[in-house]
Amino acid sequence: MAVKRERPYVQFNFLVDLGDGNTEGADAGFQEISGIGMEVTVSEYRTGNSRENSVMKITGMNKASDVTMKRGVIGSLNLYKWLDQIRNGDQNALRTVTISLQSEDHSQAVQTWKLMRARITKHTSGPLNAKGTDVAMEELVLAYERLEME
Repeated sequence: MAVKRERPYVQFNFLVDLGDGNTEGADAGFQEISGIGMEVTVSEYRTGNSRENSVMKITGMNKASDVTMKRGVIGSLNLYKWLDQIRNGDQNALRTVTISLQSEDHSQAVQTWKLMRARITKHTSGPLNAKGTDVAMEELVLAYERLEME
């Protein structure tokens, strides 16, 4: 449930449920999530005998943008197993992924985004660099059919 206040919430306190009910531990820990959003398309239409010299805007289809999630490589194969289910055509592989923004003291979720019927469309690991000092990262792109906010 969204909690309204005058001062905006900070962006770094969030929980992710990848559809398995777990928001604790390294499997659900991500450094960054970007691209949460949706768009409603509009079609333009005008009849030939319209008295106005302008088009009507007709509400069209709803489109959800892909979400990118990044985290450090932790040696867990849970995401790979989910991706394997998807590429093998498992009809039960679609999940509801929930992202919850937390209050500063982590006592409550102040806003929640639900990605309905989500699936992994891309998984990238790396770059790996023997001379670097950065954390090894993996990136996950999710496509989903509908966005709901609470």
